[in-house]
Amino acid sequence: MIGALAPLPVLLPLLGAAAALLVGRHPRVQRTLSMAVLAGVVGVSVALLLIADAEGAAAVAVGDWPVPVAIMLVVDRLSALMLVVASTVGLGVLVFAVGQGTADGDEETPLSIFHPTFLVLMAGVSYAFLAGDLFNLYVGFEVLLTSSYVLLTLGGSAPRIRAGITYVVVSLLSSLLFLASIALVYAATGTVNLAQLAIRLPELPDGTQLMLQAMLLIAFGIKAAVFPLSAWLPDSYPTAPAPVTAVFAGLLTKVGVYAIIRTQTLLFPGGALDDVLMWAALATMLVGILGAVAQSDIRRILSFTLVSHIGYMVFGIALATTAGLAGAIFYVVHHIAIQTTLFLVAGLIERRGGSTSTARLGGLATASPVLAVLFFVPAMNLAGIPPFSGFIGKVGLLDAGIAVGGWQVYVLVGGAVVTSLLTLLAMSRVWTRSFWRPPTQAASADTAAAAAHDAGPDDGDDDPAGGDEPAEEPLPEGLAGGATSTITARRTGRRGAWQRHVAVATAAPAGGEGQPSGGADGSRPSTRPLPAVMMAATTTMVLLTVGLTVIAGPLYGMTTRSAGDLRERTPYIEAVYGAEVGR
Repeated sequence: MIGALAPLPVLLPLLGAAAALLVGRHPRVQRTLSMAVLAGVVGVSVALLLIADAEGAAAVAVGDWPVPVAIMLVVDRLSALMLVVASTVGLGVLVFAVGQGTADGDEETPLSIFHPTFLVLMAGVSYAFLAGDLFNLYVGFEVLLTSSYVLLTLGGSAPRIRAGITYVVVSLLSSLLFLASIALVYAATGTVNLAQLAIRLPELPDGTQLMLQAMLLIAFGIKAAVFPLSAWLPDSYPTAPAPVTAVFAGLLTKVGVYAIIRTQTLLFPGGALDDVLMWAALATMLVGILGAVAQSDIRRILSFTLVSHIGYMVFGIALATTAGLAGAIFYVVHHIAIQTTLFLVAGLIERRGGSTSTARLGGLATASPVLAVLFFVPAMNLAGIPPFSGFIGKVGLLDAGIAVGGWQVYVLVGGAVVTSLLTLLAMSRVWTRSFWRPPTQAASADTAAAAAHDAGPDDGDDDPAGGDEPAEEPLPEGLAGGATSTITARRTGRRGAWQRHVAVATAAPAGGEGQPSGGADGSRPSTRPLPAVMMAATTTMVLLTVGLTVIAGPLYGMTTRSAGDLRERTPYIEAVYGAEVGR
């Protein structure tokens, strides 16, 4: 059964992308086709997870070539679980994108480009999860990264092109490093098959093993946005359209985390760099969340929290215990769903409020109570408020750390608690400024006349109603010293108020420079109802995050069994080699 199902999470999206290109002139057909393909991938992934959990790991040799020459697709509990989560959130994001395209006439997500590219990206993600050797893991990364270059620069605006250049340069650097690592691994062992490497790498000198491990960790650390290799992410993700940002935040960095988990447990179980990973985890958590607290734009806040919470996953990996790995895998599942959902909600906030800057938002709880709920639930989940899955994942990781003991681990536990509290602070600020406080003055009303009103009466000395900066006029003669001081103070106040209002009215929004305030297109905040399809997709994603809390027990049990397989290593090796495991 697995032999027939394993290739489908890669094959279906690739065939769907080709078909989507062929029907590019029929938007409804293309939308339906894309959603049907991803729905099929979800079904196949669920079936693979059930089989892998019941029967254990299994491998498929593409083309029936012998091991290790064949391209191996390996399905175990970890890869199957990642497939289920990735395809599910991918489908949710695609439905959101369909709703946005229908409402906006596909300005942000043009059908002829977006849908085929999105399906190719999902094929690359699936291939990375299933790859049984380092080179095809590299191929999976390159497929998803190539498609992400296109998605990131959709629309061709200057901020997106600038962010895309940064993203491309960093991605190419990490890919070159990964490719160099693969070449060195092959030179040292004569293979890139993961199962065979698990047998041959321990035979190498310790120094050689350490060098190979370090190179792979740096390559995957860039892709996973682990500090200090994470500076590229907060400037790259916020500029893209909402559905693109959501799928990037949810999936792309987690493929890097998956690669770290797979290589650390299967190829380098000795833990030579576990201490380095612990300090990297602590720095990632604290630097990321301090960056989030310092931001005022919702997308940038979420981008920094994305970096910060990667640290929790690296924390679990660094513990190198079954409990630590189980907590890390559970947190990966939780974070994929939560981060994707929050970026979708940010897209709705921008649509409703005309901006994602908390300085320009206000009153959204009154204007759109449903949107307020859609933000509040995943925001509290991200912060780790009980009884949500974020709380369960954090407690699992902290408990695993305390069980290991040691001053270094206790420092990490303290850093994780501080990070959770600061995440709550960042989310609370977004809530109070964007949803609770009264609406801020519209940018279109930020005129000199408004400044004059704020500054108070002026006895007719200036008339800035026309919109020009008040001119400096001589004071009337014959005034007493007190009257002169009063008029001067009024003029100074009016000039300062005028300048502040002009600064607000002409400032570029968070999405880019040189655009008028309000929405990304310069429009004023919308009072129309949010598109039903976009709301339905986001609501479903929020319910999915709540569902993770409901099924947290069985899910944590599955992640624990997966962690046990990873620590044991034998199930993976036997799935590939069978009776030839000792060769």
